Amino acid sequence: METIIITVFIAGYLAITLEHSLKIDKLIPALIMMAVSWAFISFGIDDFNSWFDSSKHALVSNFEGLTHDSKMHLMEETLLHHLGKTAEILVFLLGAMTIVEIIAYFNGFSTIKNFIRTKSKTKLLWIFCWLAFVLSAIIDNLTATIVLISLLQKLVKDREIRLWFAGLIVISANAGGAFSPIGDVTTTMLWIADKVTTTYLFGYLLLPSLACMLVPTFLASKLSVFKGNLEVDDTKEDPPGRFSGTMLYLGLSAIVFVPIFKMVTHLPPYVGMMLSLGVVAIFAEIYTSSKFSLEGLSKEGHSSPVHYSLTKIELPSILFFLGILMAVAALESLGILFGFADWLKLATPRVGTEVASAAVSDLVVLLLGVGSAVIDNVPLVAASLGMFSESTDDILWHFIAYSAGTGGSMLIIGSAAGVVAMGMERINFFWYLKKISWLAFMGFICGALVFLFTRTLF
Repeated sequence: METIIITVFIAGYLAITLEHSLKIDKLIPALIMMAVSWAFISFGIDDFNSWFDSSKHALVSNFEGLTHDSKMHLMEETLLHHLGKTAEILVFLLGAMTIVEIIAYFNGFSTIKNFIRTKSKTKLLWIFCWLAFVLSAIIDNLTATIVLISLLQKLVKDREIRLWFAGLIVISANAGGAFSPIGDVTTTMLWIADKVTTTYLFGYLLLPSLACMLVPTFLASKLSVFKGNLEVDDTKEDPPGRFSGTMLYLGLSAIVFVPIFKMVTHLPPYVGMMLSLGVVAIFAEIYTSSKFSLEGLSKEGHSSPVHYSLTKIELPSILFFLGILMAVAALESLGILFGFADWLKLATPRVGTEVASAAVSDLVVLLLGVGSAVIDNVPLVAASLGMFSESTDDILWHFIAYSAGTGGSMLIIGSAAGVVAMGMERINFFWYLKKISWLAFMGFICGALVFLFTRTLF
């Protein structure tokens, strides 16, 4: 039965990558893959030898000895757990996307456009990559990607060029999220598990993360696609309104507030995002009422900016995210991903010296990073928590944080930021593989080499 489920996952994965060739939207195979995988799990629950408890990040002891009813109850609890975790991400995304659309409703991004005077593609590339790197460390790589691609859509009208910018934004956002405890979900997992602390995380990973961003950006800036200037869009655009700047700063501040809210209350990020959305929505309604009383105008017949903004959200991307995350959760629940990570450790040769053993561990971690580009990095990091017993702030945990956080950039569906970018810009899997993956790989390797050097300084 496990073989069938893996086959279903591979078939769905291929259908997603061949979206343009098959002429089938990627959300369809993602949803089918998710539903069929869990259906086969339900049918064959008594045939499985192991079960991974995601809440405890460990395999369930004596799973084979449980009764059928107990196994079904455990499956339902696991499914509910994964649905809850996925829903947290989706609700968070909905809140962030709505705030971004409210800003766009008031033409707030025109304020940033006025600051970005350059038409040079190379300068614009560096601006966006630096913004992605810094913002992802503050508001996490997922939100930073959403905000910057939304802004990119306002600035760059040529879609082909915009795809290149989006690819570099994904690489930079993942690099920036790796050195921050709230910048990437895998780093957050290690932080919550008390494997890394903020001070050492910055110390060990800031320079490697910088290298992971700077090398691909520098290499990309030398490509012909980033030579010259952007073409000026002659279409008339609404000028900045009375509240454009206010809504821009309010919206971005509300998003930045989310990790602060999380640290203070210890509540999941989506709770803070809903609070932020509520505050932004209040001011949006007030400003809209004031605007209507003066101008008597509305956008497409919507008197409420919140209602209008909700109609602009890319719901297919949300459904795709639901399908792909829940499908990966199916593999994780069977212990397949845990077994894969453990196999990496067992498959590497046994060595006698401490130095050689450290080299083997480094190789395992690098392979985990490469594996996170193909499979979701969250269960791989969860498996690593059970694989290694090193103490808090051991260099191994920081290397895992770097590899898992940045390795996913090598494929468009290897990270949450990549999945969101894929949905927002309809990025083709093979286009990304051909154009961007080698840049991400170069950044990943260069950052790893820098890490191997910086760890000798502590």
